[in-house]
Amino acid sequence: MRRREFSVRAKTGARPAAALFAMLAVCAALIPTTHARQQDIRPRRAAATQAQQAAQTSQQKSPAQAPAQQRQTPTPAPTATPQQGNDGRPALKSSPSAAPDDPQQKNEAGQEVDPDEVVRVETNLVNLHVRVIDRNNKPINDVRDDEFKVFENGVPQKVEFVTREEVPITYGLVVDNSGSIRSQINQIIDAAKTIVNSNKPGDETFVVRFIGRDQIEMKQDFTADKQSLDDALDDMFVEGGQTAVIDAVYLSAEHAAERRKNDPVEDKRRRALILVTDGEDRESFYKQEQLFESLKEEDVQIFVIGFVNELDKDRGFISKSKRDKAVDLLDRMAKETGGRAFYPNSLSELPQIADEITKDLRTQYVISYKPTNPARPGEYRPVRVAVADAPGREKRIAVTRSGYTAKGGPQPPAAQSPPTVRRQ
Repeated sequence: MRRREFSVRAKTGARPAAALFAMLAVCAALIPTTHARQQDIRPRRAAATQAQQAAQTSQQKSPAQAPAQQRQTPTPAPTATPQQGNDGRPALKSSPSAAPDDPQQKNEAGQEVDPDEVVRVETNLVNLHVRVIDRNNKPINDVRDDEFKVFENGVPQKVEFVTREEVPITYGLVVDNSGSIRSQINQIIDAAKTIVNSNKPGDETFVVRFIGRDQIEMKQDFTADKQSLDDALDDMFVEGGQTAVIDAVYLSAEHAAERRKNDPVEDKRRRALILVTDGEDRESFYKQEQLFESLKEEDVQIFVIGFVNELDKDRGFISKSKRDKAVDLLDRMAKETGGRAFYPNSLSELPQIADEITKDLRTQYVISYKPTNPARPGEYRPVRVAVADAPGREKRIAVTRSGYTAKGGPQPPAAQSPPTVRRQ
């Protein structure tokens, strides 16, 4: 009887153990499957992810250094939102993977500047980027130097130089990603890639996507790498929100103007924005007049691709329609900065528009003159450029910014010799 009882107890005790082993076997079989599913969800920028993984591995391999690194890292101060400044103003949101290239110093011929080279630069010249077109808006490239006339404050100015050579371009692609662009986003990305593909050595481009005032995001900062720019454009996607066109332009123009700022060698570099939007501003922090006051200080041309056809064109008893308001805003941006506005009726027009913007950026003159009466810091000076008609009396039109606000700081006398600038 004892042997029988022992056998029954042994069998009874084995059942829970067998069940436990079965459960462990099932879990072991599920773990590789779950891991494989996680491996399939990869971020677009694999290189950045690998770099992060390498950094984490490096930290794990050096445990002795970890405490020191933790002590050196300060505790971040709380802010209202990650996308805004401490005072509530909108700010460009950027990520480490969008870091800009180091600016290379080049002279007008596109050659790198020797850091020890002494360069003489005329600091009190005003440079105007000028497009010359006919009545059909086609560029004209054969204007002689003596056919240009410049007026500042209505007073004729002596033109010192007229440059026709292509100069490097620093420009930003600023693309509306709100719901109103949903049906056009793929063609917009293709058109933007066409523009990027036309970049030449020395050109720099950055990419911004925007929706609301707290959704203005730097997808890629200044770079000459076309693949990085294409990747940034591919990462764009449409989502809902109240569009902040003015804020996006304000911040992007400021960003473009800051690049190589106070660099006399780069003073003739053309700076521009290519803005793609429906033009309806719904929640910007900045007002229109604040935007245009800022643009007067920055020599940044704005080229607009405006998808305004879907906006309501019915006007009220007093107020303008949404479409009219958008067109007025976009036209003014282009006109006051010497740029150009395009309003496509169909998506099939985008490749041609991209080609025309590229030509406009390339086929321009740089006119330099020394004001007869130097402006005081902060003073606004209206500017107008006139060009003589062609020999066959064909009308020629000069397009440039409407004026400029003199930079702060003392202005050197007109008779003073130009300072010597040494690169360090």
